[in-house]
Amino acid sequence: MSATLLVELFTEELPPKALRRLGDAFASGMTAALSASGLLEPASATTGYASPRRLAVSITHVLARAPDKAFRQKLLPVSVAFDAAGAPTPALQKKLAALGLAADAWQTLERAPDGKAEALFHNGTQAGAALAEGLQKALDDTLARLPIPKLMRYQRPDGTDVQFVRPAHRLLALHGGTVVPVRALGLDAGFHTVGHRQMSSGTISIATAFEYPHRLMVLGKVVASFAERRLRIEDALRAKAGGDTLIAPDTLLDEVTGLVEWPIVLEGRFDEAFLDVPQECLILTMQQNQKYFALADAEGRLRNRFLLVSNLETVDPTAIVSGNERVLRARLSDAKFFFDQDRKTPLGDRVQRLASVVHHNKLGSQLDRVQRICKLAAQLARMLSSAAPALQVDPALAERAAWLSKADLVTDMVGEFPELQGVIGEYYARHDGEPEAVAAAIEQHYHPRFANDTLPQAPLSLVVALADKLDTLVGLWAAAGAPTGDKDPFGLRRQALGVLRMLAEHPLPLDLRELVDLAIAQFPPAVMKAGIAPDLHRFFLDRLSNYLRERGHEARGIDAVLALDPSRIDQVPSKLDAVAAFGRLPESEALAAANKRVRNILKKEGASARPADPSLMVEAAEKALHAALATLEPEVVACTAREDYAGALTRLASVRAAVDRFFDEVMVMTDDVAVRANRIALLQSLERALNQVADISRLAA
Repeated sequence: MSATLLVELFTEELPPKALRRLGDAFASGMTAALSASGLLEPASATTGYASPRRLAVSITHVLARAPDKAFRQKLLPVSVAFDAAGAPTPALQKKLAALGLAADAWQTLERAPDGKAEALFHNGTQAGAALAEGLQKALDDTLARLPIPKLMRYQRPDGTDVQFVRPAHRLLALHGGTVVPVRALGLDAGFHTVGHRQMSSGTISIATAFEYPHRLMVLGKVVASFAERRLRIEDALRAKAGGDTLIAPDTLLDEVTGLVEWPIVLEGRFDEAFLDVPQECLILTMQQNQKYFALADAEGRLRNRFLLVSNLETVDPTAIVSGNERVLRARLSDAKFFFDQDRKTPLGDRVQRLASVVHHNKLGSQLDRVQRICKLAAQLARMLSSAAPALQVDPALAERAAWLSKADLVTDMVGEFPELQGVIGEYYARHDGEPEAVAAAIEQHYHPRFANDTLPQAPLSLVVALADKLDTLVGLWAAAGAPTGDKDPFGLRRQALGVLRMLAEHPLPLDLRELVDLAIAQFPPAVMKAGIAPDLHRFFLDRLSNYLRERGHEARGIDAVLALDPSRIDQVPSKLDAVAAFGRLPESEALAAANKRVRNILKKEGASARPADPSLMVEAAEKALHAALATLEPEVVACTAREDYAGALTRLASVRAAVDRFFDEVMVMTDDVAVRANRIALLQSLERALNQVADISRLAA
């Protein structure tokens, strides 16, 4: 017999930021465990529930007992099971006893081939697990594997100690209308639950699993489904927002959904005078401290009204609204005070205070760091202006922006809201009368802050951002070492990806190796480890490979281009496009295979110090290849120099016939030492011509 199974664990308030993850894990874990026990029918469907005080799951078509299951168990090789006379050995008798089989049960065992030998097999039927047994195991396993942020130890009324995310008070387990006798966290299963703290009275009995969500909603004033509750909140927020833009990040929506059982959206207001404070600060105050939703007009300017999600439905919500407005007023008053006080001291006067802020115990203070970034930014400004005249950057402005870039770390506003570093610096720089480009660079030099974040846009911002990230990478690599596994406490992978994205996506004609060398030069020699530059370059290329894959480039093409250890990252995307186009040519596969063969020969024989000598060429095929390369190589070099990578690779197609003929007709490893060395030199020229853009041997199948 099958019926719907309902399991609910009722607790104290669960951590709201983790509730969605906990609910999903509880539902999926229970389903997987019951399925593994054979207790679910093919038509079974799972519905998970998660509210601030409960984790629950409803599963349809759950069997009262799993079907019996036939099994076939290998016991021993026949050679081990029987002696020379065909009698059972002690090893077999011991095996039978361990399985609870009679001593003469060996006569009913199956003898069957097992590889090259023969083995004994025990065939039988295993009784299916009863639901109570399977559910108990599912509960134990699922609760043990929940992604609990932090375990809490508490004591049950009987004095036993229990560990769970929050104290648990009730366990409900129903199969259809029958209680399943299971136990968890010191609780025996029953058929009662509890509703909303204020709007529900007493316990609620659940007669059948099917009626659970409806009965809990009607009698308990609890929307048990996390997804349904979130959707209700979103719909109500949009309705209340009217023509304004709702600022509702997913993380905030999830957290608020984890805080309320019966969501009621209300509107509050605050004094317009607070709009003089940077709106990023106001929004952060509302979201982080109060869990409110800010509103903006069509131009993106913050409105002086906000939305809150209450957990209580009343006839007159005035007291709730006014209470929240009063609390927000105090928060915003603090923010306005910090803002007004901070602006009394110019950013430039704050920089020296960074001497008391530790950057890293091996790298000195934030002031030491700022001084390095200043020098590096000025050098990068000159380098970029020289390499790309269209991207002129005044070194003096670059130095000024770098000098002020970390000054807001010692402001009261950033002390209260660390997430606003850079943003507040931009506001204060404008207030101080700094050039607009300098103010923008203070904020943008932190970009990209996370995956898929925007990049700095203006050349000045790019220069300061590069200087900041390169200093971080070089300094922390030397002081703390490379990231290992999933451990990257200083975000060096993110910093490296930021550098690569700026070089590739803008693009910037700068040499990555030169940038790293310049950054290393800003540190005292005693701080730097030997080999840091090549190690960092490999680290960059590893990050670049992942980045290019995510952007849809083919793996073999990435491998071919990065095999040449490029340091001009801005050229890599166009090289990849050229390699992809080359791969579509009919000659590409044969040339890639030939290049692989050439690579293997050169690896074994070593490189020649002299160019190929035509006077030592005796075979027509090698003369033809030499003549073809004499024309081809200068053309490929010229195309590569003007960054016409597609043209360079397309020209390689013309040498395919000469290469095929050479390998068909010429014995490279001839006994004549001089001729053999000359042919090696010819292959070296071929390899050089083929691999100007990428190592095309990596394209061979």
